[in-house]
Amino acid sequence: MSKSELSTQERYKRILIQLNQTGQMLVEDLAVHLDVSPSTVRRDLTQMEQQGLLRRFHGGAELVQPLLYEPFRHSINFSNQEGVNADEKRRIAQAAAEMIQSGETIAFSAGTTTTQIARFLGHVKDITLVTNTVNVAMELSQRQDIKVFVTGGYISGGWFSLVGETAIHAIQTLYVDKAFVGLNGIDAVNGLTSHYVDEAAIVRTMIRQARQKIVVADHTKIGVTARSRIREIDKIDILITGIETSEEQAAAFAGMGVQVLRV
Repeated sequence: MSKSELSTQERYKRILIQLNQTGQMLVEDLAVHLDVSPSTVRRDLTQMEQQGLLRRFHGGAELVQPLLYEPFRHSINFSNQEGVNADEKRRIAQAAAEMIQSGETIAFSAGTTTTQIARFLGHVKDITLVTNTVNVAMELSQRQDIKVFVTGGYISGGWFSLVGETAIHAIQTLYVDKAFVGLNGIDAVNGLTSHYVDEAAIVRTMIRQARQKIVVADHTKIGVTARSRIREIDKIDILITGIETSEEQAAAFAGMGVQVLRV
């Protein structure tokens, strides 16, 4: 398929990918990238702005800034972690978002990488998102075409994560098509692990309730064993990581039946 034959939704998707990479784009540059006329790009940008996916300016468009409460803006822990391996996390998030289809029910655990996935969801609509993460819920709160189910529970530290029996029970009442989970360590021998007992319990429950279980982890999490065990490696289906993860490390997981995507 040539670029000029792209569907409207595919053009929207590619426009959002470009904006996530650059922050803003000119109409002329998008027209070249998509191999369509500037008038087609302007029409797309108008429709996308009406859907809250971007903000237009004269001659181009820019990414809508994440909707954050003031406490989120000033969370040093979260902001610092967002900046660590940021390019790798964006690549992982983009690959993860491309797996999500309109109409699905999906789950996100807490973390900076899952937060990035939420920012790449412009191409899908009519999805239901189950999450224990307050900031992800806030970022998607203006999307009329996404239903966000927040678990409830106790808020945990500077990670905006809801934990405890209330959160676990809420997740147990639902089945999801895909669960995208972040963690602190993934090792071929010791499995999936977290630094936090409460968060490990949440991720364990999400995995149990999902038809497809997907781990998103940058290369610094590979081969690491944290304090709290979540599940064995063979309980997940897909690992999305960066090209910074070595082929040898990826092969260890592939040998245990896990599909590994290095992006």
